[in-house]
Amino acid sequence: MLPDIKKVLYATDLSRNSAFAFRYAMKFAEAQNADIVILHVLEGISPNTRALLSLYLAESELVNVFDGKLDVTEEIKNRLNTFCDQEYSDAPTCSSRVAHIEVSEGYPAEQILSKVDELNCDAIVMGTHGKGSFSHTFLGSVAQKVLRRIRKPVFIIPLPKEDEERQVDI
Repeated sequence: MLPDIKKVLYATDLSRNSAFAFRYAMKFAEAQNADIVILHVLEGISPNTRALLSLYLAESELVNVFDGKLDVTEEIKNRLNTFCDQEYSDAPTCSSRVAHIEVSEGYPAEQILSKVDELNCDAIVMGTHGKGSFSHTFLGSVAQKVLRRIRKPVFIIPLPKEDEERQVDI
């Protein structure tokens, strides 16, 4: 017997592929009558980099550099509203399917693994660029780390060629 999917973690890097992957997350959540949790991970700045920046920036500027969680959360909300207006204009429940927006700091794979359990999510949807060896290596490494250690369903969505020109991101 398959487990019920009641909450889907949608991990986003806010890249061009994010809207395409979010479409999958939305369709999957609709089919399962599940909620969506949007997760974006801000990669932490090393202590050495932090110390170096403190030599050149005033304390108030450092706060702005290191405390971007609120700005990112607002940006995600704006993108969600734009996405729902453009993609689901006939379905006013689009944004209400998103139960929570989580912005955390750390290593992406570690945060995804941590948050999926902390937020009681039953499945993960995440995108990948699939362009060039560098981006494939970087994004592939996040996906590989998640896949090696997770015991829940994971859907990794590649960016198709025909979707590369879309302008709506989430």
